[in-house]
This record gives sequence, structure tokens and C-alpha cells, in this order.
Amino acid sequence: MSLRILLNGSKGRMGQAIIAAAPEQQAVVCAPLDAGDDPAAHIAAVDAVIDFSHHTATLPLARLCNLHRKPLVIGTTGHNAEERAAILAAIRDIPVVWAGNYSVGVNVLNYLVRLATEKLDEAYDIELVEMHHHHKKDAPSGTAEKLLEILKQGRGYGDESLRHGRVGIVGERPKREIGVHALRGGDVIGDHTVIFAGFGERVELTHKASNRAIFATGSVRAARWATGAKPGVYGMEDVLGLR
Repeated sequence: MSLRILLNGSKGRMGQAIIAAAPEQQAVVCAPLDAGDDPAAHIAAVDAVIDFSHHTATLPLARLCNLHRKPLVIGTTGHNAEERAAILAAIRDIPVVWAGNYSVGVNVLNYLVRLATEKLDEAYDIELVEMHHHHKKDAPSGTAEKLLEILKQGRGYGDESLRHGRVGIVGERPKREIGVHALRGGDVIGDHTVIFAGFGERVELTHKASNRAIFATGSVRAARWATGAKPGVYGMEDVLGLR
């Protein structure tokens, strides 16, 4: 039986990619919604909900999903701390997959970055570079934010360690610093590189996306996985068994 999906944000690039990818995953987007549409009119007839809309639309959708006990996949990025806290409070009774990137390859990158951070000590300086198309509105990307969480956790750093770009006479690079660089231009779907720069050697872990279908396929896979999961907040690492 096909997985029935309510898709919030169906007219965007990712929404269109999900609609195209769903049939290959034995799924159907039976409620393609966008701004102004009412998800409450459709939610009872679906098995799962996928959100790739605007950060302000996620909270009311999360509350609706929790009310109807529908699993939710959140692919929207750009939530501030207050919005994220409110969403987490609203989804206590349902399984939710919340990831900055639904690509299988990117989530393997997350796994490898975690491993590298454990094995390479502070003798290796960390820099993160990401690039996206010129239409992208938030920076750093959701994928970069996830990588930064992994890096900070692995090194025991806080947010104060992040250096977003450099300009002027900034002085010698301190040890407890993670450089973050967001590039924007052209039609780049998504490139992410984490650099561990030591003396005499450098380790670079890179993922480059050339087709949005990888994110669409992963989000549908996450939705199917969530229908059999217990209530809780999960990442793609859980979906892929990488934890």
C-alpha cells in the first residue's frame, strides 16, 4: 500500500522534487499544500506529513500533527531558538524526524565528521565551508548547522568558538575556534566541506549534491520510517541506523 503524504510547501523546489520522487518510493503526495492552504482539511486522510515550507509555518503544522497523532518530517530550515523550542514542546506525542539535510550521503558525512573529530585533536584546526545557490535565504545552511553541532560537541566547544568569516587584522588563529564560511552563487544545490588542518597534513571531508532528488528520496524514506517509530525527535542517523 502506498504511503499517503501531506506535503507542506509543495510549490517550492524541494516540494516539486518530493512529488516527483514519491512514486519510486511507493508513496503518493495526496495533499500537496502551500501558503494559504489549510492542512487541517486533509490531515486525517494521510499517513505522514512532510514540511518543506517557511520557518513560521512549522509550529502550527506541528501542533496539528500532534493533535491528530501523525508522524512529521521537518525539512524546513531557518528556525530561531524560540521557534525551535516551541516546536519541540508541541511534538511530544508523535515521532518526528528533524534534519537539516535528508541526503543519505550527507548523513554519512555527518558520521565521518563525528569520527574525525574524535580522532583528530586540537592540533588540527577546523574550518567549515558551504556553498548554495543565490536564492537561498538563510546562512549557514541547515546541513552546516548540523555539522557545527557535531564539531562543537566533539571538541567540547560552545557557540563562542564559531568565527563566521574573517576581515581585517584579526590576529593569529586561536586554537578553540571553528571557522564558518557561507558562499552563495549560481545554481549550486549544496556543497559542504569540513577541513581539519594540521601541520604537514590536512584532512578534508566533502559532500557535493548535483540533484535535489537525493533530498526528496531521503525525506520520503524518513516519513515511511517514522510511521513505525515511537514518539520522539529523531535525525536521519536514526533512519539510516548510523547512531
